[in-house]
Amino acid sequence: MEINYTIEAKYDGKDIRYVLANEFKMSNNMIKRIKLYGTMDINGVHRRVIDTIYTNDVMYAAYDDDAGDLKKDSGIHIYFEDEWIAICEKPQGIVTHPTHGHLDDSLLTKLSDNTLHPIMRLDRETSGVIAIAKNGYAHSKAVQHKMNKKYIAVVYGRFSTPTGTINKPIARRPYSIMIREVSPDGHPSITHYRELFYSEDKNISLVEFILETGRCHQIRVHSLSESHPLVGDGLYGPNSIDNPSDIPGSDVLDNMIGRQALHAYYLGIIHPISGEEIITKSPIPDDMMSLFSEDEQILINQIDL
Repeated sequence: MEINYTIEAKYDGKDIRYVLANEFKMSNNMIKRIKLYGTMDINGVHRRVIDTIYTNDVMYAAYDDDAGDLKKDSGIHIYFEDEWIAICEKPQGIVTHPTHGHLDDSLLTKLSDNTLHPIMRLDRETSGVIAIAKNGYAHSKAVQHKMNKKYIAVVYGRFSTPTGTINKPIARRPYSIMIREVSPDGHPSITHYRELFYSEDKNISLVEFILETGRCHQIRVHSLSESHPLVGDGLYGPNSIDNPSDIPGSDVLDNMIGRQALHAYYLGIIHPISGEEIITKSPIPDDMMSLFSEDEQILINQIDL
């Protein structure tokens, strides 16, 4: 880790430790590592973290170790990693954050024994590309830029137009902790969609979704609102308890995939330090492809995503 920073007026008269904690969101442990094992210079002169700094002072902080490295045997595919962030593939079936009941098998705990900071999140059953910051400073810088995220899903039926926008507010369903629904009392929610492939035989569509807003379950709720729920969706799909509907053959397809057919296949993120855009693409997972025939899969593989 290496930081060059010119002190702003808001930190005039503060100590270095205060700046590291507030501007760079460093933990006490990280500040201690810099103090004991790293380099801390102000205007080219070594200083203590308790020393006072002033406007326009130039701070240089560095600490070199492998504490932020991810586990080599995590079983998680890593697309990109440096000392600031990592971009990886979240498998379906695991949660992003540690939660009650998933303290040891979340994505974060699989990746590292150290504290990580997800820049985005994916539902447990959603697979695909996810970005994670290795420290609070990288996280705070990364979230200042809008990410370019694209999803692929398999839905029942076919949208009325090959491309379009769903602009419907989403709210929490009354008396439910988890379920969301389209409601005039909800938050503005906008989803853009594009049909990639339609299977007449099974009456299912492969659809690309781009979120303009990021509401909980947005793609799933908007798809349901258009009468095209996601295949395998146990919460909003035709075979769910809370949102049942009569779609012939849906029980077979739902059982085939065993999870909601949703995959985060594209991520464009601005690196928090270099400012360069990192673009990552993930192939359509096998369980989603298996919903289509072999001939259909050949056609899908020819689609330019």
